[in-house]
Amino acid sequence: MKYFWLTLVIGIISLTGIFKRLVLNLDKNPPKITNAVHINEDRSLKNAFKNDFYIGVALNAAQIEGRDSISDHFIPHQFNSITPENIMKCEVIHPAWSVYHFELADKYVAYGIKNKMFIVGHTLIWHSQLSPFVKSIKTPDSLRLFMTNHIKTVVGRYAGKVNSWDVVNEALNEDGTLRKSIFLDELGKDYIQLAFELAAKSAPKAELYYNDYNIEQPAKRAGAIALIKKLKARGCRVDGVGIQAHWSINNLSLKEIENSIIEYAALGVKVSFTELDLTCLPNPWDLKGSDVNQQFDNNREMDPYPNGLPDSVQTRLADCYADLIKLFLKYKDKIERVTFWGVNDGESWLNNWPIHGRTNYPLLFDRNFNPKPAFNKVMALAD
Repeated sequence: MKYFWLTLVIGIISLTGIFKRLVLNLDKNPPKITNAVHINEDRSLKNAFKNDFYIGVALNAAQIEGRDSISDHFIPHQFNSITPENIMKCEVIHPAWSVYHFELADKYVAYGIKNKMFIVGHTLIWHSQLSPFVKSIKTPDSLRLFMTNHIKTVVGRYAGKVNSWDVVNEALNEDGTLRKSIFLDELGKDYIQLAFELAAKSAPKAELYYNDYNIEQPAKRAGAIALIKKLKARGCRVDGVGIQAHWSINNLSLKEIENSIIEYAALGVKVSFTELDLTCLPNPWDLKGSDVNQQFDNNREMDPYPNGLPDSVQTRLADCYADLIKLFLKYKDKIERVTFWGVNDGESWLNNWPIHGRTNYPLLFDRNFNPKPAFNKVMALAD
């Protein structure tokens, strides 16, 4: 009898643990409950646009490590370029002065090589997601030494393997002036030139990009153009400009996007759309840009579609994506990459930014990896 009670207690404890993990989401990487996914081998974004531009995607750690079995097959089937969502940012890859964590970055690069993909390194110099030791630097010489060591070590490790680097990320304000940061404060405006020069020395064959959000808007675009002109005039190698493309279906400005493609290409640099997603949700009134440090409170008005996207909004999303890709095809001779910031809706950062815990639908595939009407409209453009 005592064995019966012992077995019963163990069973209850086990079930309780399962309940906690499922309901309270205590697992670091909880199992994904998903419908069966059938991947149509004939319907591939990368194949549809193989003669036009790379079709890229941002990868998270689980995907890089192969812990998501569906993604493991799905990603190489749909995409031919990859960008690391977070694992190459300073706070992850370089947490202390003489400490580098290369395990995930090594796996990321190996993943790209294995699947014969165009590999993007993201990002080298950025004011956000810095390691604490960098934020505590107080002298120009020490900060310059950090930049030199960081770029030489990280870029040098993957020389000949990473095809393109986002060298400097989000250095501009909305009015086109330089953003206040530790780099600007300690080193002045020439820190951007230093970053590009260091990257060029460490990876002479890799493309070097300036990457930012809202640089399709007139004032910020003018600032980016002036910056790139200045760098090139000083002999710096700048190969491309990355327009992040965090946009909304409610105010998509195709004319400004088109003007940006034309004006950036006129500088003699490649143009890429590096972090594409289209939010379907309302934004707070005072939200400007895509600054990851901006956060707002949640409420029902700000999260109107927790149980699914209405057909009318789904159609608007599809139309916006079709309009965008049609525009990109018009200038395919100037555009190198179109990268989506996430594989499917459930993995998008927009579920938790600028408001935590919302349900957003910004990508071409739903939470079960199934193609949405937007995917079908985009694919129809390649037929």
